[in-house]
Amino acid sequence: MPRVSRPRRAFTLIELLVVIAIIGVLVALLLPAVQAAREAARRAQCVNNLKQIGLAFHNYEGTFQTLPSGYVSTFDASGTDLGPGWGWAAMVLPNVEQSSLFASVNFSMGVEVPANLTVRLVIINSFLCPSDRVQPSWEAVSRDPATGVAYQVICKVAPSNYVGMSGVSEPGPDGEGLFYRNSSIAFRDITDGLSQTIAGGERSHLLGVATWAGSVTGAYLYDDDGDLIGSADVETGPGMILGHSGEGIGPGSNKSEPNQFYSLHSGRGANFLFADGHVQYLKSTINYKTYVALSTRNGNESISGDF
Repeated sequence: MPRVSRPRRAFTLIELLVVIAIIGVLVALLLPAVQAAREAARRAQCVNNLKQIGLAFHNYEGTFQTLPSGYVSTFDASGTDLGPGWGWAAMVLPNVEQSSLFASVNFSMGVEVPANLTVRLVIINSFLCPSDRVQPSWEAVSRDPATGVAYQVICKVAPSNYVGMSGVSEPGPDGEGLFYRNSSIAFRDITDGLSQTIAGGERSHLLGVATWAGSVTGAYLYDDDGDLIGSADVETGPGMILGHSGEGIGPGSNKSEPNQFYSLHSGRGANFLFADGHVQYLKSTINYKTYVALSTRNGNESISGDF
């Protein structure tokens, strides 16, 4: 009996197009979920980084009965910084498992001197927010303080995404917060309460660059990358390691100055470390008076428990 050949079953063009369309819909539905999961992981890592910094502060304060200085610098009769400029992050290196790096720093010499070239370029992952996009190093430059025009590269430094809170006024010689030039604030000095006082927060380099090393003497910050994030203001070197709450806006605002706080996490705002060690995300819509009150150590303001 002759074998009867049967036509082979195959997809029609319409069926193939339907399958492709279904796959496309599924990918479109799943991709945002995957991206959200990845961002949640990055945000959790950022929170953990800040908690580790908070633990380092507590260990440091327990040893020396004071928090590290915002940055260390001599100054002339007019108050202008003369260096060396090393900041709080450099001071707590032994408390973030960087004892060997700490031992390599020549703290008696400026951040920018050739003797400190190797150490100031070391990348410390625990000082970087995984949601941000940073270069392995960036150039600290001298600028015209009026126009922001750069005229000399002073040195290159490693990046950081975490800066200390100096208070309301511009970072520098004095501050209402926990960190400023040659500061020595102890926990007993924080009369507003450790749980209601910001120690530091995060800053995306899209707003303004920062470094763990400190304040490079003679350098200025200026947001001139044209990304519509940040205002075109020239800020002094202490902004490389410190931030402030002034200017009448909350954290995460596109109108922030390059020495304030900003993040790339979902939602408009930034993660902040408080003096008691807890970390909280503060939105740009926070009541501004509350934000200012949280940035000071002894303002004696009345703050609602929900902020």
